[in-house]
Amino acid sequence: MSSVTVTLPDGSTLEMESGATVEDVAYEIGPGLGRDTVAGKIDHELVAKEESITEDCEIEIVTDQSDEYLDVLRHTAAHVLAQAILRHHPDAKLTIGPFTDEGFYYDIADVELDADDLDEIQAEAEAIIEEDLDVERVAYGRDEAAEKYADNEFKREILETEAAGDGPVSFYQQGEFEDLCKGPHVESTGEIGGFKVLETSGAYWRGDEENEMLTRVYGTAFPTESDLEAFLERREEAKERDHRKIGREMDLFSVPEHSPGCPHYHPNGMAMRRELEDYIREQNDDLGFDEVRTPELNKAELWKPTGHYETFTENGEMFAWHQDDTEYGLKPMNCANHAHIYSETTHSYRDLPIRYSEFGNVYRNEQSGELSGLLRVRGLTQDDGHAFVRPDQIQSEILAILRTIEEIYGAMDLDVLYKLETQGDDAMGSDEIWEQATDALKDALAAESLDYDVEPGEAAFYGPKIGINAKDALGREWTIGTVQVDFNIPRSLDLTYIGEDNEGHHPVMIHRALLGSFERFMGVLIEHFKGRFPTWLAPEQVRILPVTDDNLGYAHRLANELDGFRVDIEDRSWTVGKKIQQAHDDNVPYMLVVGDDEEDANAVSVRDRQEREEKGVEMDAFVDHLEDEVSEKRLEPDFLGE
Repeated sequence: MSSVTVTLPDGSTLEMESGATVEDVAYEIGPGLGRDTVAGKIDHELVAKEESITEDCEIEIVTDQSDEYLDVLRHTAAHVLAQAILRHHPDAKLTIGPFTDEGFYYDIADVELDADDLDEIQAEAEAIIEEDLDVERVAYGRDEAAEKYADNEFKREILETEAAGDGPVSFYQQGEFEDLCKGPHVESTGEIGGFKVLETSGAYWRGDEENEMLTRVYGTAFPTESDLEAFLERREEAKERDHRKIGREMDLFSVPEHSPGCPHYHPNGMAMRRELEDYIREQNDDLGFDEVRTPELNKAELWKPTGHYETFTENGEMFAWHQDDTEYGLKPMNCANHAHIYSETTHSYRDLPIRYSEFGNVYRNEQSGELSGLLRVRGLTQDDGHAFVRPDQIQSEILAILRTIEEIYGAMDLDVLYKLETQGDDAMGSDEIWEQATDALKDALAAESLDYDVEPGEAAFYGPKIGINAKDALGREWTIGTVQVDFNIPRSLDLTYIGEDNEGHHPVMIHRALLGSFERFMGVLIEHFKGRFPTWLAPEQVRILPVTDDNLGYAHRLANELDGFRVDIEDRSWTVGKKIQQAHDDNVPYMLVVGDDEEDANAVSVRDRQEREEKGVEMDAFVDHLEDEVSEKRLEPDFLGE
């Protein structure tokens, strides 16, 4: 029998017979590991421990101590959910039920569920867990598998697509329940310590609006009940931080029905956005980028050589219309436009790097069900930038960008996580070019001593990238910025510069977005700060609270002294206590309370949103402090901390 070479995480190798399973590999390493094996990863893909190995590969063994164990547990929990639903609704049709970052869901056809149904399903699921049913993998021939789903067109479609082939088909059984599934799963339902049905919604089959609407039931699961309780507490806190809720309360933005996925910025939201734009412009200036502006509407031909046309027109969603036999569209990326600007001039090696930045409006046709406030939109503004560099300038360019990203995210109190996304199946260009580009990113990360995770196959089609993730106050990760090395687009567009040898050479294109998009970044900031923004970002920085109408004139004189800051005067005939409470509810960093005593002393009483107060403050001292706090981009109001 032929053999295969298995490479382990420590770089060592094993020779195994072809057809051996992941579990066999674990036992070969050691009996203890074999007994503890829950699942495995073959070439970074999570698989069942029963998965056969037929070619050379990398293997990682998954136990209940592995990060991936929670995914496996939740996969089984999705089956528990489906089993519970079928016990109460035996005519329901199962479709798919994957695990997710926060739990799992199962999409069901021919069933409608209300709150009472979810309570019943929760109770039934708990009973299934209590039964501690063994979860076992079985194989059926294709005809037998098809017969099992004679009345379920969704499962038959899966058999004909994802599970296509000639060999047997994998199912998993637990008690009376079985489901078409390739795994992996835990040994028994009793391993689930905490289980919760969360909510239900509608979802189109395959995410396609042309397909049938299904009922999607969401849930989550954990090894222990205490883990579940902690999650539910975080979930409630996340609801309070929901940027859509805070956006309404603070009048920051709205998403109109006439333009789904394309937000309106209200004056308060625009004040925040302008601060971010000014800040990023300063960073771009320091990095040596020249700002440009390119059209949103272009001929489709612009994107064909770069590969964007094929990528963004899988379902014909990119382009707007035809006119005079010419295809036009709204741009999904700024790369081709910036490359075109570069191509309009002859460049010498001495001219490089050449850097263009743009707050460019781009459009993506996201599915309606995936749109979510500012976090998932169709119309977005990228803080985009492209540097055209010589090969010897790649590392210094990337290092400068990474250092700037560290500074920006530090100013926002966001922890930075780096993901190195490597070559995928849709990659254009040679493997040699991809290796060179990937090594350049690795070298830059190493030079800055930055830790990073590798995301195999997740790169854009034109080059590997460093994905910039931010971790917010609740520990959630958000994918925001990016740095990419691209040897391919300059070649496909025949971009050149004249080298020292007087010959033409292709530049390397560094794609980078410091924030990613203003929309997503602002959504993340709203949730991260819970609307309690640093003073420099706050839509309203100071609110003046006159004690009586007699103090309104003094309040307006103070507002004039705060020229250049975002100031409002609370002139409603409310009590001072009510005015303070409203300013606190509106997350205003500073309140200036002014009554007769303050007016007589030409002073103010300063309160902050932490409810600290200092009386008899000279206005000049407050203004000086405010200028320093804003210019230094401090995270919290700190006048009273001096």
